Amino acid sequence: MTGRPGSPDEQTHPSRSGARQCENTPAPYVAARITTDPLDPRAAQAAVTTVETGAAVVFSGVIRNHDEGRTDVVALDYTAHPDAAAIIAEVVARVAAEHPGVRVDAAHRIGPLRVGEDALVVAVASAHRTEAFACCAALVDAIKAEVPIWKRQDYAGGDHSWVGLA
Repeated sequence: MTGRPGSPDEQTHPSRSGARQCENTPAPYVAARITTDPLDPRAAQAAVTTVETGAAVVFSGVIRNHDEGRTDVVALDYTAHPDAAAIIAEVVARVAAEHPGVRVDAAHRIGPLRVGEDALVVAVASAHRTEAFACCAALVDAIKAEVPIWKRQDYAGGDHSWVGLA
């Protein structure tokens, strides 16, 4: 597992493009990780923002108290496949490469989380808002669809159900 953006144990995967599209395009930066640490959307935004970025979009997937008709969700417990860290890195690098000039920081938390805590934080910065919004939306969709992470929903009455096992 890895830590906060910029920490020594962070698993960072630099962008493969390397070249800037124009002089005012932000330098490439792509970071992706699975962590048990609490997520910090502000730190993720700070990691991707430079003097060259004119737009920063941050998505926070927050644990809610309801799902599939039940309104008594009290917690989730996320479990990841052993290859999840490598897979999230591949997914994030691929999607970032489809959006030239973006800087990306994406983290998915695993372990027990209470209602109100962040489970997924994706920050994208670019020179302009259109690419930042498009890349952020594509990243969230791809991470949720492709990274092997499952969740157990715990309910107020003590029962639970598993989501994402199919």
